[in-house]
This record gives sequence, C-alpha cells and structure tokens, in this order.
Amino acid sequence: MTMPINISPNYITNNNGEKMSVILSMEEFENILEDIEDLAIVAERKDEKTTSHQDFIKELKNDKII
Repeated sequence: MTMPINISPNYITNNNGEKMSVILSMEEFENILEDIEDLAIVAERKDEKTTSHQDFIKELKNDKII
C-alpha cells in the first residue's frame, strides 16, 4: 500500500526552466527525514524473527502488562 505524500515543493530552475533544486517547508522536510529514518529501521530489522499476535498477547499477559 502506498500512502500519498502531502508536500508542496517549490522549485528553483535554471535559465532553461529545468528544475535544479527544491524548497520545502521545515515541517515537510522533517516529516520526510522521519520517514527515511523509519524505513532504515525497517530495512535493518527485515531478517529478525517474527512473533504471532497470539504469542505476543500471551507474552504480555505473562509479563503482567495486560
């Protein structure tokens, strides 16, 4: 599933009208950086062992978290 990116970039162009640079608001820039960091974490953990939802709930109950 692809989520739409809600950004409003402004472009700096050269004399030929070719886009050379992008200007984003600080909020948009920080959101993009956060997304990149999240993707890096996912990539690092892709080979980790997974736990079923049922086992996870059981573990939480054993640890008296729920």
